[in-house]
Amino acid sequence: MKSLLKIESLSLADMQKIMAATVKIKQSRGRHKTQPLAGQTWALMFSKSSTRTRVSFEVGIRELGGDVMFLSANDIQLGRGEPIKDTARVLGRMVHGAVIRTFAQSDVEEFAHYSGIPTINALTDDEHPCQILADIFTFQEKRGSIRGQTVAFIGDGACNVANSWIFAAAKFGFELRIASPKQFQPPKEILKRAGGNVSVSADLKATAKGADLLYTDVWISMGKEAEAKERIKIMTGYQINAALVKLAKPGALVMHCLPAYRGKEIDDATLEAHADTIFEEAENRLHVQKAILNWAVS
Repeated sequence: MKSLLKIESLSLADMQKIMAATVKIKQSRGRHKTQPLAGQTWALMFSKSSTRTRVSFEVGIRELGGDVMFLSANDIQLGRGEPIKDTARVLGRMVHGAVIRTFAQSDVEEFAHYSGIPTINALTDDEHPCQILADIFTFQEKRGSIRGQTVAFIGDGACNVANSWIFAAAKFGFELRIASPKQFQPPKEILKRAGGNVSVSADLKATAKGADLLYTDVWISMGKEAEAKERIKIMTGYQINAALVKLAKPGALVMHCLPAYRGKEIDDATLEAHADTIFEEAENRLHVQKAILNWAVS
């Protein structure tokens, strides 16, 4: 039994196992020889709503032979009312695994500790490990090893997705450049913990120049809605568009973890020009997460 709580604590060896398994899982979809979750019921506990994450995990669990129970913020309140450790010890006696999408990273870690069942972080304010594994898988599927390549992250460099990219950089051996306004650059403490070849700048053009991958996320993450006007004001200009793509390496990939707010972090024309990559990236969440589920129970 294993849990996936954050990229920071996940070994390169385990990530490589997940990547290798994903190739086979994607190729054999609909023809799986084994169903590792047969007879199991998994709980999806979402304090934060989602489209791609919920659908990909529900479909993935069922395709691996399991049953799934969805618990929204109205059904279960992580960290409010009943202590998490009590919720965890109850559910640990009733379900076989949990996928949690919530605010505090500590909630997921506490649940995993007390439940005694495989627990997967489907997003917290600190990290989004499933997304970054799907992103790296997509890059390697299209371009080969990401080791030695240059990834340019444009926009909110202090968000959970950026954090997971930061921790992935040292482990996979790629260069990560982050272009963000000073107010939204990653904390120095995270950069120090992660190590690796990571640079941070407010210079959008220098960050994109010669990059193998241009990547962005929304400017207003879930839970930051009250800051929307200020964030848009500060972040305007930190957009992936045709002019920025021209600065990257010829044939560079463009990715977005979705949902995309066209006209803000990416313009409509650029998203459509790279739609095949972006929506395959979204599809790959299903395949990578099936590999994660298989790894968790193996």
